[in-house]
Amino acid sequence: MRRLVILGAGTAGTIAANKLRRLLTKDEWEITIVDQRGTHYYQPAFLFIPFGRYRPDKARRKAAPLIPDGVTRVEGAIDRVDPDARTVRLADGRELGYEYLIIATGTSPHPEETPGMADDWHGAVHSFYTFDDAVALRDALAGFSGGRLVVHITEMPIKCPVAPLEFTLLADDYFKRRGIRDKVDITFVTPLSGAFTKPVAAAAFGDMLDTRGIAVEADYMIESIDPEARTLNSYDEREVPYDLLVTVPLNKGAEYVGRSGLGDELDFVTVDHGTLRHPDHPEIFAVGDAAAVPTSKAGAVAHFELDIFPENFARIIEGKEPVDTFDGHATCFIESGAGKAMLIDFNYTTEPLPGKFPVPAVGPLPLLKESRFNHWGKLAFEPVYWSMLLPGRPLPLPAHMSMRGKRAPA
Repeated sequence: MRRLVILGAGTAGTIAANKLRRLLTKDEWEITIVDQRGTHYYQPAFLFIPFGRYRPDKARRKAAPLIPDGVTRVEGAIDRVDPDARTVRLADGRELGYEYLIIATGTSPHPEETPGMADDWHGAVHSFYTFDDAVALRDALAGFSGGRLVVHITEMPIKCPVAPLEFTLLADDYFKRRGIRDKVDITFVTPLSGAFTKPVAAAAFGDMLDTRGIAVEADYMIESIDPEARTLNSYDEREVPYDLLVTVPLNKGAEYVGRSGLGDELDFVTVDHGTLRHPDHPEIFAVGDAAAVPTSKAGAVAHFELDIFPENFARIIEGKEPVDTFDGHATCFIESGAGKAMLIDFNYTTEPLPGKFPVPAVGPLPLLKESRFNHWGKLAFEPVYWSMLLPGRPLPLPAHMSMRGKRAPA
């Protein structure tokens, strides 16, 4: 019996398990998935929970029912991978052998990596990148009656890189609805040169922040946080004061990746950007946020990767070369408040451009433009996520980014 092991039962791991179980014959292939949490979270909800727009209990489900029949689910923390012995060692000492391995253990925030950041966690310092953090921030925002709100990104890459921008725009809308926007100063602090790095999109996002009276502190490389003085301190000695700080801590892959010698300095798995295959260990792959690829760490990327990956994997296990490659395709809805959102569509080589999506010239979703259609599209994604995306059912979206219907500025 041939053995495939999938590490991680989040979005990418669950889709992979569902698609590959249908593709690989049960009498020839044994598939095991290692689930480290037992709970599956609908992570897009973490953006809405702080503003009281999403009931927290709806954002989580038991992971086991999402795993298909014919896949063995093992709960446990992962200690390390031995690529020479082709084994996975769990924290409790169990070992799983594999012929092929797919790493899908994602990314997580690490506030302890920035001096002072964890010292006042869930006091005046918050985040929304985990379930518990989003719930704690909801309570903090409800009790915030005015002052300096700072939204901060420590370093790239991060999960869903537009989420801090979304949070900033939703915070502006939230305080307007509460009638206290004139009592709140909002500052967006980023290590990038602006709210977004790609020129066409950067112009659109910059205008959105300017018209809302949101200040931007760019090129900000944080050195530390002083929780007593309530200031962010940068390496070039700039101080940004806050009364409430919403930060995105340093994002890192799973620690076992580093212990196993499979990743980069942030423990993201080193892979070929097109085939998602490890360059030194051709039997190892990484999908979703765990992969060190230069595109967004987001559910849409996992979806497009896993539209292409299964057929490539089927060829590889037969000793053939892949015939298709992932192009970095990503789509992201960007909530902008007042019941509107923007949408961007891009890949490794092409920046977000204006146009229509998903049908060229028809849409109905406009690209790089605020629209109620885009807001409804983001809300409508939730049932699609549970009923189609996770089970690996086909979605009417092309895996590769298309230039049809897009307008590149002169």
